[in-house]
Amino acid sequence: MQDYIYERQKEDRHGISPNDLGKIIDNDNIKIDETHGLEDKKTYEYIQIKKENCSKNDTLRTCKMKVRQSIKANTGKRPYQCIQCDKVFAHKSIFIRHMRTHTGERLFQCSECEKAFTLKSDLVGHMKTHTGERPFKCTQCERAFLQNTNLASHMRIHTGERPFQCSQCDKAFSYKVSLDSHMAIHTGDKPYPCSQCNKSFSYKSALNCHMSIHSGKKPYECSQCGKTFSLNSYLVRHMKRHIGEKSYHCRLCDETFSQNSGLISHTRIHTGEKPYKCTQCDKAFSHKCNLSGHMRTHTGERPYCCSQCGKAFSDNSSLKRHMGIHTGEKPYKCSQCNKTFRFNNSLIRHMMIHTG
Repeated sequence: MQDYIYERQKEDRHGISPNDLGKIIDNDNIKIDETHGLEDKKTYEYIQIKKENCSKNDTLRTCKMKVRQSIKANTGKRPYQCIQCDKVFAHKSIFIRHMRTHTGERLFQCSECEKAFTLKSDLVGHMKTHTGERPFKCTQCERAFLQNTNLASHMRIHTGERPFQCSQCDKAFSYKVSLDSHMAIHTGDKPYPCSQCNKSFSYKSALNCHMSIHSGKKPYECSQCGKTFSLNSYLVRHMKRHIGEKSYHCRLCDETFSQNSGLISHTRIHTGEKPYKCTQCDKAFSHKCNLSGHMRTHTGERPYCCSQCGKAFSDNSSLKRHMGIHTGEKPYKCSQCNKTFRFNNSLIRHMMIHTG
């Protein structure tokens, strides 16, 4: 019985054997040994079509179409199978795109930086980091995100959803990374050792906080006297010294202070004086501790660590806000309907319902 043979050759620039890419799909009527390579690879397609499938009067294109239809009917409509991971695909274009995950080919180059991507959709998402576009906006607060997956993850803060359940205790978490950090409590695992001493930590953020002892950094500043400390616990202990007699009174309000330096610092609230200027930008501050906190936005330092999940923050107020996720505390209460909120901006937005 005469067979019709179709052969196609493509350009190869990657040196990948066609035999490494394709699989044989065989049935009673059709035999195809087809290598579905990337568009710029040298691959060969051999399609043997039995006479009962195609007539001599059929064009090559018609025969090929009949073969495709027959393959889909006999393979669950997914004729393209990857030999690397056994995944199957209904469309060749999707198969070609998938193969790039194995070959490492990155056709989509960013015009702004040197990064390249396997998929065009990844490049589109990456470009938003250059344009600043954040199209996925939270309906509960003012935050916006580059990707929808990040928004979906963020929404758990508002909904209280905690899909990640600890298998050892009753605790549940909004994020998998929080669960992974929590599991160290049960396993006793402390994978983050200090390079300066023998201590080790369950969380990387806890190690970063500890390293300030060795580095000499003292990010925790007393608002009363300006003294700084390497750990927050040292600051808390120090603050107890200021409790007691407060003989320094502000002439503009009812505030009192135990030391004159505290009064001087406080007075700047009334005068508007901002002697502490940032060397990286144009901002200035009334208090040195505020400048220290601001500088972390430039350095990326995050010394305030959450004891529940290990997440770290650049300032203590952000840590306190974050802790509400774990405690469920909602300190911002609507004066009109008594509804409570975790964040002040959520309360402000809610108030518009009452004000119209």
